[in-house]
Amino acid sequence: MTASSIIFDCDGVLVNSEVIHISVERKYLTQIGLEYSDAEYQSRFVGLTNPDFYRELERDYAALNKGTLPSDIEASIRSESWARFETELVAIDGIHDLLDQLKGPTAVASSSSLRSLHQKLKMTGLFERLDPHIYSGEQVAKGKPAPDLFLFAAQNLGVSPTDCIVVEDSVNGVRSGLAAGMEVWGFTGGGHGDDGLHDRLQQAGAHKVLPTFTEVSQLLS
Repeated sequence: MTASSIIFDCDGVLVNSEVIHISVERKYLTQIGLEYSDAEYQSRFVGLTNPDFYRELERDYAALNKGTLPSDIEASIRSESWARFETELVAIDGIHDLLDQLKGPTAVASSSSLRSLHQKLKMTGLFERLDPHIYSGEQVAKGKPAPDLFLFAAQNLGVSPTDCIVVEDSVNGVRSGLAAGMEVWGFTGGGHGDDGLHDRLQQAGAHKVLPTFTEVSQLLS
């Protein structure tokens, strides 16, 4: 199969940061009484921008009649996550080989801030391979699951949304790609998914759900 453009999410697709993010976030949230099942956490929160993520948490915390979130929680989560990135962050197996294979334009469309997105890609040797088409949810009015970010990426690539394949690991990301009118391939090879991730991505509407970049590569050959 060929496509005009491939648009990748970053966390949990290009790099293994999602498993680190989830581990750190859930540790701190459990400490303040916010506990979620794997399925709920990954369906609701993975793929959101930081502002949207913390707005959701504020609502949940208020529902427990605990007032506002502790003022230091965001800084604590960010600090521990980046400390772990220094020793644990790697590119997902097979992504460099896949990028060698691709002939058409590629982009990254991630809910991470642009600064942290650049840092993660540089730490894993991917920045130079994808620059300048690296886009962040902070560059559009509405983050995932709204379509804005993927439409922004397609516009900057100079391609039609209908000629794009999105590779996404989250329910919010799948919904975003579908809302943008793109073909969406769910990806479960990021190391953070529980046993139900495949089914949740499929139920969200992903056209295919693939466990490794070897399968992605075969479909794009």
